[in-house]
Amino acid sequence: MRRVALVYPNRYVGGIANTGLQYMYAKINEGGAVCERFYSDIFEGLRSVETATPLKDFDVALFSLQYEMDYFRAVEIIRKSGFDGLKIAGGPCVMENPLPLLNYFDAFFIGEVEDHIEEIVNARSVEELESIPGIYTGREGRVKRVYSKLGRHIEKEIIGDGAYGRCFLLEIGRGCVRRCRFCIVRQIYFPPRWRRKDLLPEIEDEKVAIIAPSPSDHPEFREILQHYVEEGKQVSPSSVRADTLSEELADLLKDAGLRTLTIAPEIASPALQEIINKEITREDVLNAAELASTRFEKVKLYYMVGLPGESFEDVKAIVEQAREVKKLVRRVEVSVNPLVPKPHTPLQWAPFGGKDDIREGVAELRKKLEYIRKESKKAGIEADISSYREFAIQTILSRGDRKVSQLLEGVSHRKFEDYLRAIDVDSSLPWDFIDHGYKKARLVREFEMVMETIKKTL
Repeated sequence: MRRVALVYPNRYVGGIANTGLQYMYAKINEGGAVCERFYSDIFEGLRSVETATPLKDFDVALFSLQYEMDYFRAVEIIRKSGFDGLKIAGGPCVMENPLPLLNYFDAFFIGEVEDHIEEIVNARSVEELESIPGIYTGREGRVKRVYSKLGRHIEKEIIGDGAYGRCFLLEIGRGCVRRCRFCIVRQIYFPPRWRRKDLLPEIEDEKVAIIAPSPSDHPEFREILQHYVEEGKQVSPSSVRADTLSEELADLLKDAGLRTLTIAPEIASPALQEIINKEITREDVLNAAELASTRFEKVKLYYMVGLPGESFEDVKAIVEQAREVKKLVRRVEVSVNPLVPKPHTPLQWAPFGGKDDIREGVAELRKKLEYIRKESKKAGIEADISSYREFAIQTILSRGDRKVSQLLEGVSHRKFEDYLRAIDVDSSLPWDFIDHGYKKARLVREFEMVMETIKKTL
């Protein structure tokens, strides 16, 4: 009987809240193999949660890579464990660009694995893996991303203390109907798909977390929410778009037991709207805050800085917007990240920090983040301000080739400063070998429109 290790090289709280891992665990064990889970904060990721069996005793290890910073822990687990079976990585980071990890894995799965998990688990060699759609080993010229139809939702899950608390994870959609220029979801999970209400399970657990990139865009979102509320469930969506929040929906979310309303304006300056194409206005944010004021305890706002064409006034607008929300809602938290110009997005050619001079861009980034931190504190606003250094490393790993694997060996990220610079739109890109079904020329046109808009406003 095949023994399969399902490795999440990050904390349990995140891994247990991942719908893909829940599906894989159920599917593999139903298929006749034995699957056990590994998390970096349990036995250092070297022994399984179920039986404390060492990783080296398994036949195949499937790594789920959700974040670029997980690469460091994944490599450490591989080395310390002494594992010499088949090592296969998947997840959104692999779907964007697996090249920095070529030295550490036998194969990568590019896409959504539902329809191919049994083939992968039963493969005994790299050669057998290469015959499976979506597999990339570094020897293929191109690889076409695999996507799955959303059929009936799994009925049973492992319920643990995860990022959403103890709850059943209900994935109602995949991909996104929006066209935000900074977001990789629109490309790597295209086409957007919704799971119909009749394909959702009856849930025994008291709490349900509704999962999708933009849950409130689901055409049956209110009906789904109402159904579980009427069953007496506590229901929490992963986020809600500010421009979809109505009085009726706000009341329904309150009845569902929601305490914190999470929205992501991303920017607060109208001047940057044409850059990111998010289409969330100041009025949308304030309307959502007003609706939240009598229904929820807290509003959490997500923003980004370091966009091309961004001025310090645009950053001040973030603090001002948060202050306006604070006038309406007692507790407000802002979470601010530097932009990572992700592969497969129209902003993939942009420099990290938003400036052609990388040193200048990074220096300004530090000032912007520190400004938001200080001003938020003065205003009594909770602030989760990310480290610019960590996001610089994310940029290098997401846009890098095989050479940047040296980062995972302890070489300083400063050696790879070139990977932070603007990229010429006519140059070939490390991830061009992945076919996600879009035409690169379309992304070029969008990026050139962005740059033209910036020139007009300067």
